[in-house]
Amino acid sequence: MKSKVNVTDSDAEVMDVKLWLRLLSCVSLIETELRQRMREQFGSTLPRFDMLAQLDRFPDGIKMGELSRLMLVTGGNITGLADSLEKEGMAVRVYDPQDRRSCRVKLTAAGKQQFDQMARAHQGWLNELLAHLPGEEKAKLYQLLGQFKYRFTRDTVA
Repeated sequence: MKSKVNVTDSDAEVMDVKLWLRLLSCVSLIETELRQRMREQFGSTLPRFDMLAQLDRFPDGIKMGELSRLMLVTGGNITGLADSLEKEGMAVRVYDPQDRRSCRVKLTAAGKQQFDQMARAHQGWLNELLAHLPGEEKAKLYQLLGQFKYRFTRDTVA
């Protein structure tokens, strides 16, 4: 006796896998290109650029734990990046006079200048890499991904 397979459910499940793989491959392609360009032009890494970007958002500095949460990485990763940036004069730790265990990390003038150069290049690279998509398609894709993100975060938090 043959069992009936619901083709619609099977197709939908396969499409979910295909969609996931397509999203992952697109992100991977762009990220690989950005990593290479960041390394070649600035001798830097994307995690380092990401940390500079976060520090740029907080001119008065940000606590290490908050930085770790925003960047979705461990405190150890943040400490290593902060040590490196501080050694190079790109960032400085500012300790709380009331509690020396607590500190904020902030960009120095040199760090701000470096980040601004990197951010301009990063923006240009993304413009170049996504130039083949017409504006309307970019807007639609942005909208669809925004809806997905909203629903996903709403449903997983609840």
